[in-house]
Amino acid sequence: MTNFNFRYASHPADARKYDTNEIREHFLIDNLFSKDEINLTYSMYDRYIVGGIMPVSKTLKLETIPYLKSNNFLDRREIGIVNVGGKGKISVDGEVFELDKKEALYIGSGCIEVLFSSLEENPALFYINSAPAHKKFPTKKVNKQNAEIVHMGDEKYANKRIINKLIVNSVVETCQVQMGLTELLPGNVWNTMPAHTHNRRMEAYFYFDLEEGQTIAHFMGEPEHTRHIFLENNQAVLSPEWSIHSGSGTANYSFIWGMAGENLDYGDMDIVAPNKLK
Repeated sequence: MTNFNFRYASHPADARKYDTNEIREHFLIDNLFSKDEINLTYSMYDRYIVGGIMPVSKTLKLETIPYLKSNNFLDRREIGIVNVGGKGKISVDGEVFELDKKEALYIGSGCIEVLFSSLEENPALFYINSAPAHKKFPTKKVNKQNAEIVHMGDEKYANKRIINKLIVNSVVETCQVQMGLTELLPGNVWNTMPAHTHNRRMEAYFYFDLEEGQTIAHFMGEPEHTRHIFLENNQAVLSPEWSIHSGSGTANYSFIWGMAGENLDYGDMDIVAPNKLK
């Protein structure tokens, strides 16, 4: 079964006026994983799709949705996938890829049949990001052995972390989609600080591996008009091109960042100093 919903883009001047419920309604994605279902959110931010796939008792097929007006999901799209659960399997037009937790798969446009299944009692949780694509690139699996790994941060500022660049142009050829996985080390809680914006790209954040009963405050909005959303484990948030995207948890956690837009330059960002935020 495939469930889907639609999100319009918000003007920053309008977002300043949103109350708590409106902010959550427009930007929070809180229903990503449900047993034997595919859940998709189609956003007007660069027509980005954020979704979750949880195969438990059967194989799930990625099917088109009405917003795409296409025979197959990937007719004019590409997709990045990261497994955040138990070991799983993805079949792409008959070619099989096994993904352990925190491994990724890129699938280029034009592929027709994409099937998802779990390989152990603990089900796979496939987190997906998709964007329009103008060219077909080869399907490629990425694990930590062929990812670009960067150690950043300082315990002094509670932001010591490992950035795993999985689906980026230095590792995988893509049209738009870029994805990576950041792991906060124990005792560290801040991500993406100093904060930044990048008007050339939108972004989506997915938070996971958060201890039960804990929470994450995700900060968004214009640097001089910030807002926050409290998130639980396995929830995501849309980040407009005009918005910062930073967060702090009550315990350490991991998160997946995904992007699409004007360019593939990971370092293209406009830094905002911590003491300049309002």
